Amino acid sequence: GLQELEAGNFPTALSLLQAAARGFCTKRALAQIYTCLGCCARKMGKPQTALQHLKRALQVDFHCLPALSHTAAVYHELEETDAELQALALLYEALEKGPPAAASSSLYFLIQTEVLVHTPLLASLLRHRHPSEVKYLLAQRSLQDGRVADAVEHYLDLLSLLQEGLQQQVPLDGGSALPRIPEVFLEAACALEQAGRHQDAITICEEVIRRTTDLIPRTLQVGERLEQPESTSPAAGLVDGLLSQRKESLCCLAWRAAGYLHQGWAWAQLGESKEAVTQFSRECLEDAVSRCVCSPLPEKLLPEVEVLQKIRLLALIGRGVQFLELERHKEALLDFQHGLQISPGDPVAASYLVQALWNLNRKHEASARWQKFSKSPPEEDVQQEGQGRPFPLYLVSCLKQATFPHIESLSRSIQDYLQATDPEPLS
Repeated sequence: GLQELEAGNFPTALSLLQAAARGFCTKRALAQIYTCLGCCARKMGKPQTALQHLKRALQVDFHCLPALSHTAAVYHELEETDAELQALALLYEALEKGPPAAASSSLYFLIQTEVLVHTPLLASLLRHRHPSEVKYLLAQRSLQDGRVADAVEHYLDLLSLLQEGLQQQVPLDGGSALPRIPEVFLEAACALEQAGRHQDAITICEEVIRRTTDLIPRTLQVGERLEQPESTSPAAGLVDGLLSQRKESLCCLAWRAAGYLHQGWAWAQLGESKEAVTQFSRECLEDAVSRCVCSPLPEKLLPEVEVLQKIRLLALIGRGVQFLELERHKEALLDFQHGLQISPGDPVAASYLVQALWNLNRKHEASARWQKFSKSPPEEDVQQEGQGRPFPLYLVSCLKQATFPHIESLSRSIQDYLQATDPEPLS
């Protein structure tokens, strides 16, 4: 059954595993078989059948924690968030209590099924999550679902867990649910910001900035062309190594820039516009991008550069908004213009650009821009956003804050101005 499952022959695997479940084995092995049946049904696109098998596994042996982990994953696919979070909470509680003692009945079986059957696939399906992984999933799902208070609590618990030692918490085989540690910190800051705990968010971001600063080279030639040799030649490994090194540097650059970005928005929410301008003006505006030569760009580095460009756009919008608050309208106008150079057609930057022109009494130009912007179909932005890669979760709060709240009042003002200057009905 496992061999057929690994080969992708799911109906055959399901039949063989069902036959195995009718055989003579320990409760532990039977629970593992039902877990494999659940995973097979899930791969076949039958989530309800998968849940039935996984629940059966837990009924046979409630210590079969991988079955609980897979149950949470199925609920996630079904978008049943309450059930998913409940399963993850039970899993975390069970993991906190430590591994269960071996059942005394196993002493009577000199040849055990789980000893005879040992494949990499089985080890993968039955891998036990680590407490920090489950706590992260609880935090991540809560933040994604808008349960901000729960997300904050889980992220702070997770940071405490990580302080106890990563090597004891997280497997080093690359199969962990945890992202890179700076991203965990930034997601925690994102949750704290949405909970209104801006000073705490600033403190966490300061830790990210401090830890990543020394890891960023003074000069990062991202777009420098690397000739790709034959895959069998020794030079191929060297090129891959250089690309990986540049990718890592870009990651550190993005994390530090995101730290400054979060601090800028946090200070803005605290009403400290000058301090917000200072943070927006730092890494995410000058150094972060001036160190990068972005053309031609290797495909492998595109995601990190796109994130950096998004951070820069959000920072320009944030700084421009603060300039408007300080009535420094010319400087605000420049920021929104630069933002549109980075992301042409961005609706938030375009709206704020019109607002800045209006504040500068350049009403005719503002009206022309507004009319041009209004004529572009709104579906375009949605389609373009859907075609691109999803941005990291730690940017959620910044994306929410980078909005234009005065669209109705500005639209009315422009309509009144156009009617006063041109009585002819607008086409």
